[in-house]
Amino acid sequence: MKKQQQKNQIDNPIYPWRRYAVLTLFIAGMGLLAARAVELQVFQHDFLSKKGLRSQTRVVEIPAHRGDILDRSGEPLAISTPVDSIWVDPRKIELTDRAVKGLASLLKMRETDIVKKVETARAKGKGFIYLKRQLTPELAKAVLGLGVRGVGAQREYRRFYPMGEVFGHVVGFTGIDDQGLEGIELAYDDWLRGEPGARRVVREGRGGVIDDVELISPAHPGKPLTLSIDGRIQYLAYRELKAAIKRHKADSGSVVVLDPHTGEVLAMVNQPAFNPNDRHQRKGERTRNRAVTDVFEPGSTAKPFTIAAALEAGGWEANTIVDTGPGHYRVGGYTIKDSKNHGKIDLSEIISQSSNVGASKVALQLEAMDLYAVFERVGFGVSTGSGLPGEVGGVLRNWANWYPADQATLSFGYGFSATTLQLAQAYAVLAADGVRHPVTLVKGQAAVEPERVLSAATARKVRAMMERVIQPSGTGYRAAIEGYRVAGKTGTAKKLVKGVYSEDAYTAVFAGMAPAAAPRLVAVVVIHHPRQGGFYGGEVAAPVFSKIMTRALRFLNVVPDDMLRQPKGAQV
Repeated sequence: MKKQQQKNQIDNPIYPWRRYAVLTLFIAGMGLLAARAVELQVFQHDFLSKKGLRSQTRVVEIPAHRGDILDRSGEPLAISTPVDSIWVDPRKIELTDRAVKGLASLLKMRETDIVKKVETARAKGKGFIYLKRQLTPELAKAVLGLGVRGVGAQREYRRFYPMGEVFGHVVGFTGIDDQGLEGIELAYDDWLRGEPGARRVVREGRGGVIDDVELISPAHPGKPLTLSIDGRIQYLAYRELKAAIKRHKADSGSVVVLDPHTGEVLAMVNQPAFNPNDRHQRKGERTRNRAVTDVFEPGSTAKPFTIAAALEAGGWEANTIVDTGPGHYRVGGYTIKDSKNHGKIDLSEIISQSSNVGASKVALQLEAMDLYAVFERVGFGVSTGSGLPGEVGGVLRNWANWYPADQATLSFGYGFSATTLQLAQAYAVLAADGVRHPVTLVKGQAAVEPERVLSAATARKVRAMMERVIQPSGTGYRAAIEGYRVAGKTGTAKKLVKGVYSEDAYTAVFAGMAPAAAPRLVAVVVIHHPRQGGFYGGEVAAPVFSKIMTRALRFLNVVPDDMLRQPKGAQV
């Protein structure tokens, strides 16, 4: 019995102080935890809250809406649509088979490309990379729906061009980051580009935004820009030029239509064209705005300015006779020829019959400085100042460096070069009674004051002479417009190929205006190297002018000034 009691005491020792010790320690621990909780929740709440936010908050950019580009009637030519870009934090994403396959399927990417892109960025210590740019919001939502950690979406804007290639060369296009790269988009990038804003947000573990903390700065959208281009005339010029290039199997071509009284460009088209909505077409020569970047020798379209120089010099009149017989002569070892012997003709016939001999004989009787001055004042040899990227000013050598042959060939459009826009501006001087207006592609843009460069009398006399070009006996009769008097000039120039004038490659040109008495429109048509259906300016370019101007004048409700005249033509 005694042994049994001793055993019970060993199995169940009685230490009353231990119970109180444990209880005391438990209560003390609870008290410490409660005190710490009070400290964290009350006294350090603000500090810890801010520290937690700092670890989860990010400053993100608020994209700015780029300004729309409109034609003169308010029709949209370039607009911005919201898109989303998928980004990845290489430090957080887990490249599981499920994640990679899901992303590859939705983003139309190869799995190996995704893995390589993420791992390369991770090796460089990057915390942000774009996986795919400019997706539709619906597709971006599907990507986020995969629930892949470290993958997020960022709102951006993508440029869309409703008129496609009709306005491609004029409007241009933007890059992936919405910066202007060509055309008006580049020339007026500062005006069109908005100013991005910034906001502070809280992100959850997977990278998604769960709360806006504060707006740091608001986004300021870009300003809209209204062009001088008339969408109806632009499309008409595009259609007719494209058809002509195909019909004549030509290399390329350009058309410019101007308002001579404001300098506003109403149409500017080129072939080959490109669609700015298709990124694969935004490369090579297709994107070049040939109307302002490509120069050519204008051929006989220069003759009206030679005659204008003679009238300005004094002693010459429209009926002044020049002997062009026997149809050729030599100047400084260079033979100048006409298509036939025109004999004795006046200044009007030099233009209407396009006599090289007559024009050069007139030029050689003028002071070189006076001839040069007229060509320079109407805009040859200097940029028009349109502001379009890549515009060149052509070449007009100073008169002090001329030989007699230079002076002679300049009179009929050889030995100097111009762009389509330059030639249109020069003809606009004749249309505006001798006043040169700065060229602009922006509607109502406050430009430099117009400048008188020829007397009104000279401009009107030359216009009257150019009307004879459109007569049935003139070289440009195919440019006639039913119901309207037309003044213009044909031009055909041999192309320089490797420094030598080709015998089978030509540039066909027609430049003109209507109605002739008080011109409302000026148009220039240039077609390079036509291979079929003729090569003269009167055969190839003049009909394009007629088709464009016939409808353009009606679009603008220009009253016909010659209801008795019917267009005449003959088979090419």
